[in-house]
Amino acid sequence: MAARLEPGRKAPDFALPDADGRTVSLADHRGRRVVVYFYPKASTPGCTTQACDFRDSLERFAADGFTVLGISPDGPEALARFAEKESLPFPLLSDADHRVAEAYGAWGEKKNYGKTYEGLIRSTVVVGPDGDVELAQYNVRATGHVAKLRRDLGLAG
Repeated sequence: MAARLEPGRKAPDFALPDADGRTVSLADHRGRRVVVYFYPKASTPGCTTQACDFRDSLERFAADGFTVLGISPDGPEALARFAEKESLPFPLLSDADHRVAEAYGAWGEKKNYGKTYEGLIRSTVVVGPDGDVELAQYNVRATGHVAKLRRDLGLAG
């Protein structure tokens, strides 16, 4: 399993295709605080709940100076369908080879129904304007995560 990120450490840079095939990089958002959240699979119940929570809180995150980026192993076509169906206004990025998830400590051993396998670990990393990790949360729950994240960041509602 990849090493998990700790606050104060430089966040690994990345450049990934979005739902429209355009490249989005972490460097594009330097100077802003960025919520980078990793989710296992577009259009599944838990991932839809989490994405819609981010969607519904996006104006408040923006008002507090944050950009939100969602990353999954899905291809751009699946991300485009997911974004359209759920009206997701923030970038969804394709990490098909899971290199970025590995660099962020969001790829590793998982257990489900008694089986052990390698996969994406639902995680959120907040990157500061200077590119340093401010907060890293792993094995987060899909339901209620956005509200908890806002509390952990000291943000209102």
